[in-house]
Amino acid sequence: MQVVRTTGGSADEPSLLNPGLIACIATAALAGLLFGFDTAVISGTTEAMVRTFRLDPFWLGITVSAALWGTLVGALTAGIPGDRFGSRNTLRVLAVFYVVGGLGCGLAWDWGSLVLFRVIAGLAVGGSSVLAPVYISEIAPPSKRGGLVAAFQFNIILGILLAYVSNAIIASMDLGLSDWRWKFGVSAVPAVVFLLLLLRIPNSPRWLVGRGATAEARDALGRIGMNAAQVDREIDAIERAGEQAATEQPGGERLSWRRHSKPIMLAILVAGFNQLSGINALLYYLNDIFAAAGGSLSADMQAVIIGLVNALFTVVGMLLIDRLGRRTLLLIGSAGMAVCLSVAGLAMGGMLPAHLVLWALIGFIAFFAPSTGAVIWVYISEVFPTGVRGRGSAVGASTHWGLDAVIAAGFPVVAAMSASLPFLFFAVMMALQFVVVLVYFPETKGVPLEEMERKLGIGAA
Repeated sequence: MQVVRTTGGSADEPSLLNPGLIACIATAALAGLLFGFDTAVISGTTEAMVRTFRLDPFWLGITVSAALWGTLVGALTAGIPGDRFGSRNTLRVLAVFYVVGGLGCGLAWDWGSLVLFRVIAGLAVGGSSVLAPVYISEIAPPSKRGGLVAAFQFNIILGILLAYVSNAIIASMDLGLSDWRWKFGVSAVPAVVFLLLLLRIPNSPRWLVGRGATAEARDALGRIGMNAAQVDREIDAIERAGEQAATEQPGGERLSWRRHSKPIMLAILVAGFNQLSGINALLYYLNDIFAAAGGSLSADMQAVIIGLVNALFTVVGMLLIDRLGRRTLLLIGSAGMAVCLSVAGLAMGGMLPAHLVLWALIGFIAFFAPSTGAVIWVYISEVFPTGVRGRGSAVGASTHWGLDAVIAAGFPVVAAMSASLPFLFFAVMMALQFVVVLVYFPETKGVPLEEMERKLGIGAA
Protein backbone atom coordinates (compact mmCIF):
# COMPACT_ATOMS: atom_id res chain seq x y z
CA MET A 1 0.00 0.00 0.00
CA GLN A 2 1.37 3.39 -0.95
CA VAL A 3 2.10 5.65 2.01
CA VAL A 4 0.98 9.23 1.59
CA ARG A 5 2.76 11.85 3.68
CA THR A 6 1.02 15.07 4.51
CA THR A 7 2.40 18.14 6.22
CA GLY A 8 4.39 16.49 8.94
CA GLY A 9 7.58 18.56 8.95
CA SER A 10 8.01 22.02 10.36
CA ALA A 11 8.78 23.45 6.92
CA ASP A 12 5.32 22.46 5.69
CA GLU A 13 3.35 23.57 8.72
CA PRO A 14 1.66 26.94 9.22
CA SER A 15 2.90 29.09 12.06
CA LEU A 16 1.23 28.21 15.33
CA LEU A 17 0.90 31.95 15.95
CA ASN A 18 -1.03 32.53 12.74
CA PRO A 19 -4.21 34.47 13.65
CA GLY A 20 -6.39 32.46 11.26
CA LEU A 21 -5.38 29.11 12.73
CA ILE A 22 -5.74 30.40 16.28
CA ALA A 23 -9.22 31.78 15.51
CA CYS A 24 -10.37 28.42 14.13
CA ILE A 25 -8.96 26.44 17.04
CA ALA A 26 -10.30 28.85 19.65
CA THR A 27 -13.79 28.88 18.14
CA ALA A 28 -14.09 25.10 17.92
CA ALA A 29 -12.59 24.73 21.40
CA LEU A 30 -15.26 27.07 22.78
CA ALA A 31 -17.66 24.16 22.32
CA GLY A 32 -15.66 22.54 25.11
CA LEU A 33 -16.40 25.44 27.46
CA LEU A 34 -20.13 25.01 26.89
CA PHE A 35 -19.72 21.24 27.26
CA GLY A 36 -17.99 21.70 30.63
CA PHE A 37 -20.37 24.36 31.93
CA ASP A 38 -23.51 22.45 31.01
CA THR A 39 -22.29 19.19 32.55
CA ALA A 40 -20.93 20.67 35.80
CA VAL A 41 -23.54 23.32 36.60
CA ILE A 42 -25.90 20.58 37.81
CA SER A 43 -23.70 20.05 40.90
CA GLY A 44 -24.86 23.34 42.41
CA THR A 45 -28.56 22.71 41.75
CA THR A 46 -29.17 19.26 43.21
CA GLU A 47 -30.20 20.42 46.68
CA ALA A 48 -32.64 23.02 45.35
CA MET A 49 -34.13 20.56 42.84
CA VAL A 50 -34.62 17.94 45.55
CA ARG A 51 -36.61 20.47 47.58
CA THR A 52 -38.46 22.01 44.64
CA PHE A 53 -39.52 18.75 42.99
CA ARG A 54 -39.43 16.48 46.09
CA LEU A 55 -36.91 14.07 44.57
CA ASP A 56 -35.63 10.93 46.30
CA PRO A 57 -32.15 9.53 45.41
CA PHE A 58 -33.57 7.52 42.50
CA TRP A 59 -35.36 10.47 40.87
CA LEU A 60 -32.41 12.77 41.57
CA GLY A 61 -30.27 10.35 39.59
CA ILE A 62 -32.82 10.35 36.77
CA THR A 63 -32.88 14.17 36.75
CA VAL A 64 -29.10 14.52 36.69
CA SER A 65 -28.68 11.84 34.02
CA ALA A 66 -31.47 13.20 31.78
CA ALA A 67 -29.07 15.48 29.91
CA LEU A 68 -26.68 12.59 29.48
CA TRP A 69 -29.19 10.53 27.53
CA GLY A 70 -29.39 13.54 25.24
CA THR A 71 -25.61 13.58 24.95
CA LEU A 72 -25.67 9.90 24.05
CA VAL A 73 -28.14 10.51 21.21
CA GLY A 74 -26.17 13.57 20.09
CA ALA A 75 -22.91 11.65 20.08
CA LEU A 76 -24.41 8.67 18.25
CA THR A 77 -25.98 10.76 15.50
CA ALA A 78 -23.60 13.72 15.06
CA GLY A 79 -21.10 11.84 12.92
CA ILE A 80 -23.53 11.37 10.04
CA PRO A 81 -24.35 15.07 9.45
CA GLY A 82 -20.77 15.90 10.37
CA ASP A 83 -19.38 13.73 7.55
CA ARG A 84 -22.11 14.86 5.13
CA PHE A 85 -22.45 18.59 5.86
CA GLY A 86 -19.12 19.29 7.57
CA SER A 87 -18.17 19.69 11.22
CA ARG A 88 -18.39 23.48 11.18
CA ASN A 89 -21.87 23.59 9.64
CA THR A 90 -23.24 21.01 12.06
CA LEU A 91 -21.67 22.84 15.02
CA ARG A 92 -23.70 25.91 14.05
CA VAL A 93 -26.91 23.94 14.55
CA LEU A 94 -25.65 22.58 17.85
CA ALA A 95 -24.85 26.11 19.03
CA VAL A 96 -28.55 26.93 18.65
CA PHE A 97 -29.34 23.87 20.78
CA TYR A 98 -27.01 25.21 23.48
CA VAL A 99 -28.88 28.53 23.53
CA VAL A 100 -32.32 26.91 23.65
CA GLY A 101 -31.26 24.41 26.31
CA GLY A 102 -29.79 27.04 28.63
CA LEU A 103 -32.71 29.46 28.36
CA GLY A 104 -35.26 26.65 28.58
CA CYS A 105 -33.80 25.26 31.82
CA GLY A 106 -33.83 28.73 33.34
CA LEU A 107 -37.48 29.23 32.41
CA ALA A 108 -38.67 25.64 33.06
CA TRP A 109 -42.26 25.59 34.39
CA ASP A 110 -42.20 22.07 35.88
CA TRP A 111 -39.97 19.00 36.31
CA GLY A 112 -40.87 17.61 32.88
CA SER A 113 -39.94 20.81 31.05
CA LEU A 114 -36.65 21.01 32.96
CA VAL A 115 -35.79 17.47 31.88
CA LEU A 116 -36.78 18.25 28.28
CA PHE A 117 -34.50 21.28 28.03
CA ARG A 118 -31.67 19.40 29.76
CA VAL A 119 -32.00 16.76 27.05
CA ILE A 120 -31.81 19.48 24.36
CA ALA A 121 -28.65 20.87 25.98
CA GLY A 122 -27.36 17.30 26.14
CA LEU A 123 -27.84 16.85 22.40
CA ALA A 124 -25.58 19.85 21.87
CA VAL A 125 -22.96 18.58 24.30
CA GLY A 126 -22.89 15.11 22.75
CA GLY A 127 -22.72 16.36 19.19
CA SER A 128 -20.04 18.94 19.86
CA SER A 129 -17.95 16.41 21.80
CA VAL A 130 -17.68 14.51 18.51
CA LEU A 131 -17.34 17.29 15.96
CA ALA A 132 -15.28 20.00 17.64
CA PRO A 133 -12.25 17.70 18.17
CA VAL A 134 -12.68 16.34 14.63
CA TYR A 135 -12.59 19.88 13.20
CA ILE A 136 -9.51 20.79 15.23
CA SER A 137 -7.66 17.57 14.35
CA GLU A 138 -8.26 18.15 10.63
CA ILE A 139 -6.81 21.68 10.56
CA ALA A 140 -4.02 21.27 13.15
CA PRO A 141 -0.37 20.73 12.13
CA PRO A 142 0.58 17.08 12.96
CA SER A 143 3.39 18.00 15.37
CA LYS A 144 1.01 20.23 17.37
CA ARG A 145 -2.21 18.26 16.94
CA GLY A 146 -2.24 16.75 20.43
CA GLY A 147 -1.87 20.08 22.18
CA LEU A 148 -4.36 21.86 19.94
CA VAL A 149 -7.07 19.21 20.27
CA ALA A 150 -6.33 19.22 24.00
CA ALA A 151 -7.34 22.88 23.93
CA PHE A 152 -10.87 21.53 23.60
CA GLN A 153 -10.35 19.59 26.84
CA PHE A 154 -8.91 22.69 28.52
CA ASN A 155 -12.04 24.60 27.61
CA ILE A 156 -14.13 21.77 29.07
CA ILE A 157 -12.22 22.23 32.32
CA LEU A 158 -12.53 26.00 32.09
CA GLY A 159 -16.27 25.59 31.61
CA ILE A 160 -16.44 23.34 34.66
CA LEU A 161 -14.52 25.89 36.73
CA LEU A 162 -16.75 28.73 35.51
CA ALA A 163 -19.82 26.66 36.42
CA TYR A 164 -18.50 26.19 39.96
CA VAL A 165 -17.63 29.88 40.30
CA SER A 166 -20.98 30.92 38.82
CA ASN A 167 -22.80 28.57 41.19
CA ALA A 168 -20.92 30.00 44.18
CA ILE A 169 -21.64 33.61 43.15
CA ILE A 170 -25.34 32.98 42.54
CA ALA A 171 -25.61 31.01 45.80
CA SER A 172 -24.17 34.02 47.66
CA MET A 173 -26.97 36.25 46.30
CA ASP A 174 -29.65 34.59 48.49
CA LEU A 175 -32.12 34.05 45.68
CA GLY A 176 -33.81 31.18 47.51
CA LEU A 177 -35.14 28.17 45.63
CA SER A 178 -35.08 30.10 42.34
CA ASP A 179 -31.26 30.26 42.28
CA TRP A 180 -31.13 27.03 40.25
CA ARG A 181 -32.89 28.82 37.39
CA TRP A 182 -30.13 31.44 37.18
CA LYS A 183 -27.42 28.79 37.46
CA PHE A 184 -28.79 27.01 34.39
CA GLY A 185 -29.83 30.13 32.44
CA VAL A 186 -26.48 31.94 32.34
CA SER A 187 -25.08 29.27 30.00
CA ALA A 188 -27.02 30.85 27.14
CA VAL A 189 -24.61 33.83 27.07
CA PRO A 190 -21.45 31.96 25.96
CA ALA A 191 -23.65 29.85 23.66
CA VAL A 192 -24.63 32.97 21.71
CA VAL A 193 -20.96 34.00 21.47
CA PHE A 194 -20.09 30.53 20.15
CA LEU A 195 -22.77 30.76 17.47
CA LEU A 196 -21.55 34.15 16.27
CA LEU A 197 -17.91 33.04 16.10
CA LEU A 198 -18.84 29.96 14.06
CA LEU A 199 -20.05 32.29 11.32
CA ARG A 200 -16.46 33.49 10.81
CA ILE A 201 -14.40 30.31 10.42
CA PRO A 202 -13.96 28.12 7.29
CA ASN A 203 -14.94 24.51 6.75
CA SER A 204 -12.29 21.82 7.24
CA PRO A 205 -10.03 21.71 4.14
CA ARG A 206 -9.99 17.89 4.28
CA TRP A 207 -13.78 17.76 4.25
CA LEU A 208 -13.91 20.27 1.38
CA VAL A 209 -11.46 18.28 -0.76
CA GLY A 210 -13.50 15.17 -0.09
CA ARG A 211 -16.54 16.99 -1.48
CA GLY A 212 -14.67 18.21 -4.56
CA ALA A 213 -14.56 21.83 -3.39
CA THR A 214 -10.84 22.20 -4.03
CA ALA A 215 -10.93 25.97 -4.60
CA GLU A 216 -12.70 26.52 -1.29
CA ALA A 217 -10.24 24.15 0.39
CA ARG A 218 -7.34 26.23 -0.95
CA ASP A 219 -8.92 29.35 0.49
CA ALA A 220 -9.45 27.63 3.85
CA LEU A 221 -5.81 26.49 3.99
CA GLY A 222 -4.71 30.02 3.22
CA ARG A 223 -6.85 31.33 6.05
CA ILE A 224 -5.12 29.03 8.54
CA GLY A 225 -1.68 30.29 7.57
CA MET A 226 -0.34 28.22 4.67
CA ASN A 227 1.48 29.85 1.77
CA ALA A 228 0.82 28.85 -1.85
CA ALA A 229 3.48 26.11 -1.95
CA GLN A 230 2.28 24.61 1.33
CA VAL A 231 -1.31 24.68 0.07
CA ASP A 232 -0.32 22.81 -3.10
CA ARG A 233 1.50 20.10 -1.14
CA GLU A 234 -1.36 19.74 1.35
CA ILE A 235 -4.04 19.52 -1.34
CA ASP A 236 -1.96 16.95 -3.25
CA ALA A 237 -1.49 14.81 -0.12
CA ILE A 238 -5.19 14.92 0.77
CA GLU A 239 -6.26 14.10 -2.81
CA ARG A 240 -3.86 11.17 -3.07
CA ALA A 241 -5.06 9.83 0.27
CA GLY A 242 -8.63 10.15 -0.98
CA GLU A 243 -7.82 8.36 -4.23
CA GLN A 244 -6.17 5.54 -2.31
CA ALA A 245 -9.21 5.25 -0.03
CA ALA A 246 -11.52 5.22 -3.07
CA THR A 247 -9.49 2.39 -4.61
CA GLU A 248 -9.70 0.34 -1.42
CA GLN A 249 -13.31 1.31 -0.70
CA PRO A 250 -15.23 1.77 -3.99
CA GLY A 251 -18.36 3.87 -3.53
CA GLY A 252 -16.95 5.69 -0.52
CA GLU A 253 -15.37 4.59 2.71
CA ARG A 254 -17.66 2.88 5.21
CA LEU A 255 -17.06 2.40 8.90
CA SER A 256 -16.81 -1.37 9.38
CA TRP A 257 -15.53 -3.70 12.07
CA ARG A 258 -13.56 -5.73 9.49
CA ARG A 259 -11.53 -2.74 8.32
CA HIS A 260 -11.57 -0.48 11.37
CA SER A 261 -11.59 -2.85 14.33
CA LYS A 262 -8.39 -1.41 15.81
CA PRO A 263 -9.46 2.26 15.92
CA ILE A 264 -12.98 1.28 17.01
CA MET A 265 -11.62 -0.68 19.97
CA LEU A 266 -9.18 2.10 20.87
CA ALA A 267 -11.98 4.69 20.79
CA ILE A 268 -14.28 2.52 22.92
CA LEU A 269 -11.56 1.75 25.46
CA VAL A 270 -10.19 5.27 25.90
CA ALA A 271 -13.72 6.68 26.20
CA GLY A 272 -14.98 3.91 28.44
CA PHE A 273 -12.12 4.12 30.90
CA ASN A 274 -12.49 7.91 30.98
CA GLN A 275 -15.92 7.46 32.52
CA LEU A 276 -14.97 4.43 34.63
CA SER A 277 -12.55 6.74 36.44
CA GLY A 278 -15.72 8.23 37.94
CA ILE A 279 -14.80 11.75 36.83
CA ASN A 280 -18.20 12.97 35.70
CA ALA A 281 -20.13 11.31 38.52
CA LEU A 282 -17.81 13.03 40.98
CA LEU A 283 -18.23 16.38 39.22
CA TYR A 284 -22.03 16.12 39.14
CA TYR A 285 -22.29 15.23 42.84
CA LEU A 286 -19.22 17.10 44.10
CA ASN A 287 -21.16 19.37 46.44
CA ASP A 288 -23.04 16.39 47.88
CA ILE A 289 -19.77 14.45 48.38
CA PHE A 290 -18.11 17.30 50.24
CA ALA A 291 -21.24 17.94 52.28
CA ALA A 292 -21.22 14.28 53.36
CA ALA A 293 -17.48 14.33 54.12
CA GLY A 294 -17.68 17.57 56.10
CA GLY A 295 -14.82 20.03 56.51
CA SER A 296 -14.23 23.64 57.43
CA LEU A 297 -14.80 24.94 53.89
CA SER A 298 -18.22 25.09 52.25
CA ALA A 299 -19.06 22.53 49.57
CA ASP A 300 -19.16 25.32 46.97
CA MET A 301 -15.65 26.51 47.89
CA GLN A 302 -14.23 23.00 47.86
CA ALA A 303 -15.76 22.53 44.40
CA VAL A 304 -14.04 25.71 43.19
CA ILE A 305 -10.70 24.37 44.50
CA ILE A 306 -11.24 21.17 42.51
CA GLY A 307 -12.07 23.25 39.44
CA LEU A 308 -8.85 25.28 39.77
CA VAL A 309 -6.73 22.15 40.15
CA ASN A 310 -8.46 20.65 37.11
CA ALA A 311 -7.65 23.72 35.00
CA LEU A 312 -4.02 23.87 36.15
CA PHE A 313 -3.25 20.23 35.44
CA THR A 314 -5.10 20.26 32.12
CA VAL A 315 -2.56 22.89 31.01
CA VAL A 316 0.15 20.47 32.14
CA GLY A 317 -1.42 17.83 29.92
CA MET A 318 -1.54 20.20 26.96
CA LEU A 319 2.18 20.90 27.37
CA LEU A 320 3.14 17.24 27.71
CA ILE A 321 0.87 15.40 25.27
CA ASP A 322 3.03 16.08 22.21
CA ARG A 323 6.24 15.52 24.22
CA LEU A 324 5.63 12.45 26.38
CA GLY A 325 2.85 11.12 24.15
CA ARG A 326 -0.66 9.84 24.70
CA ARG A 327 0.25 6.35 25.94
CA THR A 328 2.76 7.49 28.57
CA LEU A 329 0.33 10.02 30.04
CA LEU A 330 -2.39 7.36 30.27
CA LEU A 331 -0.07 4.99 32.13
CA ILE A 332 1.06 7.60 34.65
CA GLY A 333 -2.47 8.84 35.19
CA SER A 334 -3.96 5.37 35.65
CA ALA A 335 -1.57 4.49 38.46
CA GLY A 336 -2.03 7.83 40.25
CA MET A 337 -5.81 7.80 39.99
CA ALA A 338 -6.05 4.27 41.36
CA VAL A 339 -4.15 5.30 44.50
CA CYS A 340 -6.07 8.55 45.06
CA LEU A 341 -9.48 6.96 44.54
CA SER A 342 -8.59 4.22 47.02
CA VAL A 343 -7.71 6.84 49.64
CA ALA A 344 -10.95 8.75 48.95
CA GLY A 345 -12.99 5.57 49.28
CA LEU A 346 -11.39 4.62 52.59
CA ALA A 347 -11.91 8.17 53.91
CA MET A 348 -15.57 8.23 52.84
CA GLY A 349 -16.02 4.89 54.60
CA GLY A 350 -14.54 6.17 57.87
CA MET A 351 -11.39 4.04 57.69
CA LEU A 352 -9.25 7.16 57.15
CA PRO A 353 -9.78 10.75 58.40
CA ALA A 354 -12.62 12.53 56.54
CA HIS A 355 -10.48 15.59 55.75
CA LEU A 356 -8.44 13.39 53.38
CA VAL A 357 -11.38 13.32 50.94
CA LEU A 358 -10.56 16.80 49.62
CA TRP A 359 -6.86 16.02 49.30
CA ALA A 360 -7.52 12.65 47.66
CA LEU A 361 -9.83 14.22 45.09
CA ILE A 362 -7.30 16.97 44.43
CA GLY A 363 -4.74 14.25 43.75
CA PHE A 364 -7.21 12.35 41.58
CA ILE A 365 -7.85 15.44 39.46
CA ALA A 366 -4.10 16.17 39.25
CA PHE A 367 -3.58 12.73 37.67
CA PHE A 368 -6.82 12.66 35.64
CA ALA A 369 -6.52 16.03 33.91
CA PRO A 370 -3.17 15.53 32.10
CA SER A 371 -3.82 11.87 31.32
CA THR A 372 -7.21 10.50 30.27
CA GLY A 373 -8.72 13.99 30.55
CA ALA A 374 -6.32 15.44 27.97
CA VAL A 375 -5.96 12.31 25.84
CA ILE A 376 -9.55 11.14 25.25
CA TRP A 377 -10.69 13.63 22.61
CA VAL A 378 -7.27 13.74 20.94
CA TYR A 379 -7.07 9.97 20.57
CA ILE A 380 -10.66 9.52 19.40
CA SER A 381 -10.34 12.26 16.78
CA GLU A 382 -7.05 11.07 15.26
CA VAL A 383 -7.21 7.26 14.99
CA PHE A 384 -9.90 7.04 12.27
CA PRO A 385 -9.36 7.65 8.52
CA THR A 386 -10.69 10.96 7.19
CA GLY A 387 -13.62 9.40 5.33
CA VAL A 388 -15.12 7.95 8.51
CA ARG A 389 -13.64 10.25 11.15
CA GLY A 390 -16.97 11.77 12.15
CA ARG A 391 -18.74 8.42 12.43
CA GLY A 392 -15.77 6.79 14.11
CA SER A 393 -15.48 9.57 16.63
CA ALA A 394 -19.19 9.13 17.33
CA VAL A 395 -18.48 5.54 18.44
CA GLY A 396 -16.03 6.75 21.07
CA ALA A 397 -18.14 9.71 22.17
CA SER A 398 -21.30 7.63 22.47
CA THR A 399 -19.42 5.11 24.61
CA HIS A 400 -18.34 8.00 26.83
CA TRP A 401 -21.84 9.43 27.19
CA GLY A 402 -23.63 6.10 27.51
CA LEU A 403 -21.46 5.07 30.45
CA ASP A 404 -21.71 8.59 31.86
CA ALA A 405 -25.52 8.40 31.91
CA VAL A 406 -25.56 4.98 33.58
CA ILE A 407 -22.98 5.94 36.22
CA ALA A 408 -24.62 9.31 36.95
CA ALA A 409 -28.02 7.67 37.42
CA GLY A 410 -26.66 4.95 39.66
CA PHE A 411 -24.15 6.92 41.74
CA PRO A 412 -26.55 8.41 44.32
CA VAL A 413 -28.28 5.07 44.83
CA VAL A 414 -25.01 3.16 45.36
CA ALA A 415 -23.52 5.96 47.47
CA ALA A 416 -26.61 5.86 49.70
CA MET A 417 -25.88 2.20 50.41
CA SER A 418 -22.11 2.63 50.86
CA ALA A 419 -20.27 5.96 50.64
CA SER A 420 -16.96 4.24 49.89
CA LEU A 421 -18.08 1.65 47.31
CA PRO A 422 -18.22 3.93 44.22
CA PHE A 423 -14.69 5.23 44.85
CA LEU A 424 -13.22 1.76 45.37
CA PHE A 425 -14.91 0.52 42.17
CA PHE A 426 -13.43 3.42 40.19
CA ALA A 427 -9.99 2.67 41.69
CA VAL A 428 -10.15 -0.93 40.44
CA MET A 429 -11.13 0.32 36.97
CA MET A 430 -8.08 2.60 36.83
CA ALA A 431 -5.81 -0.30 37.75
CA LEU A 432 -7.39 -2.24 34.88
CA GLN A 433 -6.86 0.71 32.52
CA PHE A 434 -3.14 0.67 33.32
CA VAL A 435 -2.88 -2.96 32.19
CA VAL A 436 -4.95 -2.46 29.02
CA VAL A 437 -3.02 0.64 27.91
CA LEU A 438 0.31 -1.08 28.59
CA VAL A 439 -0.63 -4.12 26.50
CA TYR A 440 -2.83 -2.73 23.71
CA PHE A 441 -2.49 1.03 23.07
CA PRO A 442 -0.09 2.32 20.37
CA GLU A 443 1.53 5.75 20.53
CA THR A 444 0.14 8.22 17.98
CA LYS A 445 1.94 11.48 18.74
CA GLY A 446 3.26 13.29 15.67
CA VAL A 447 1.74 10.83 13.17
CA PRO A 448 0.14 12.65 10.18
CA LEU A 449 -3.53 11.75 9.78
CA GLU A 450 -2.94 10.31 6.32
CA GLU A 451 -0.37 7.88 7.80
CA MET A 452 -2.47 6.78 10.77
CA GLU A 453 -3.91 3.83 8.82
CA ARG A 454 -0.46 2.29 8.43
CA LYS A 455 0.38 2.99 12.06
CA LEU A 456 -2.73 1.14 13.25
CA GLY A 457 -2.55 -1.62 10.63
CA ILE A 458 -5.87 -0.73 8.98
CA GLY A 459 -6.30 -2.89 5.89
CA ALA A 460 -8.68 -2.96 2.96
CA ALA A 461 -12.15 -4.40 3.53
